[in-house]
Amino acid sequence: MQNGTLLAAVDLGSNSFRLEIGRFEHGHIHRVEYLKETVRQGNGLDENRNLTPEAMERGWACLARFGERLAGFPKEHVRAVATQTLREARNREEFLRRGSEVLGYPIDVVSGVEEARLIYQGVARLLPQSDERRLVVDIGGRSTELILGQQFAPQSVASFRVGSVAWSSRYFPDGAFTPQAFLAAEIAAKAVLDEALTVFRRDAWEIAYGSSGTAGAVGDVLHALGGTKGLITRSGLEALKDKLLRAQSADRIRMEGLKEDRRAVIGGGISVLRAVFDLLEIDEMHVAQGALRQGALYDLLDREQPETDLRTSTVHALMQRFAVDSAHAERVSHTACTLFHQAAGPDSERAARKLEWAAKLHEVGCRISHSDYHRHGAYILDNTDAAGFALPELHRLSILVLGQRGKVRKLEADLSDATFALQLLCLRLAVALCHARRSPDISAMHLRRDQRTFRLNTPTDWAKTFPQSAHLLQEEVSAWQKTPWELVWQAD
Repeated sequence: MQNGTLLAAVDLGSNSFRLEIGRFEHGHIHRVEYLKETVRQGNGLDENRNLTPEAMERGWACLARFGERLAGFPKEHVRAVATQTLREARNREEFLRRGSEVLGYPIDVVSGVEEARLIYQGVARLLPQSDERRLVVDIGGRSTELILGQQFAPQSVASFRVGSVAWSSRYFPDGAFTPQAFLAAEIAAKAVLDEALTVFRRDAWEIAYGSSGTAGAVGDVLHALGGTKGLITRSGLEALKDKLLRAQSADRIRMEGLKEDRRAVIGGGISVLRAVFDLLEIDEMHVAQGALRQGALYDLLDREQPETDLRTSTVHALMQRFAVDSAHAERVSHTACTLFHQAAGPDSERAARKLEWAAKLHEVGCRISHSDYHRHGAYILDNTDAAGFALPELHRLSILVLGQRGKVRKLEADLSDATFALQLLCLRLAVALCHARRSPDISAMHLRRDQRTFRLNTPTDWAKTFPQSAHLLQEEVSAWQKTPWELVWQAD
């Protein structure tokens, strides 16, 4: 990536939406602009876990303003990441469709584990290089992420459904602060976080860092009260709790350093943070400067090149975990990508990389059962935690794996997407041509796209030389009938 390139990350959190714009210079990203709006989508989930119309409108209005600022940014230089509220929302697809449209860029919903990885990346990038063993705690609106790591490498990550917005709504619903409410909130938080003790025990780390809103807000208030800048202590948390109890309600809080947008969720945030301190035996926590959005920015750099793209390493790890026949996976991948490049043209590297991953994982379900392995493989990809991948990316890979065989017209996929249709065709062709688990001769084979028609040309004597492959190819021609696309096979 060239020096001076502008990159942007959008963090769709449960409490706030944030936009970070940075300039890449000599391997580092320096902040150019930062925008934050309190949207409180976490409070907008109804009893059926649907976002209310009002919550969606608040989110869309914010994204439209962010989209105006991002106008002109290349798509590959922007990453929009959504977290726990949109992981939970049953009607998230409605929000994401409109949200991506007004923002102007696709929005990725990431798993809790992937969110934790990005948070650690953001924290580590803004800390001095050190071999210290770190614990990173990020208390968001509806989830809390815990990460153990050294330098830039996260070693253990976990996400728990407990956060400042959710706990404030549940235990301080009218903004009233009582000893009983704090006790109930802390006990409930510990019950959710209790399983973290086996991995995140006190001897597993040396220094604790707190990132994002709750840690930052608490750190600011404690500093205003005379504490060390950027340091949260047990005694400081006890003093804050006492101040909230004396105030009795959120409306009556008067504390220097507490921003207005934090007032309504400070009770839930402090109760969760106190629970984390007690469970993990933390005496003091340093407030980190980095967070999810910085991690997303640096992830954009890694995705620029195949050799630094974490998703490639994740695919290889999945291949090993599920004992995929790597030689055959490489064979199918090479065949599929060769055909794809013929029809897609020069500006298709990113789509080709995703096709390569799908091809390498097309037999990932065989470890479960060889019968219907494509269905098992699709299920694995839809339900696995895969570092570097957003949930929509994994789902797209799962649809490709599912669609590698069988009737195309019955596949629940958007075949109006020309790139996806081409990816699917090339994977299906590659699986058919490699049916004997040998590399097919495709040197004289050519695939091109003409409007809504795929045209595959083979040499005149190809069908006689490879009769089984010709039979499978003819079946593939039939499989694309009654879809928006037509496959035409011609012998030159």
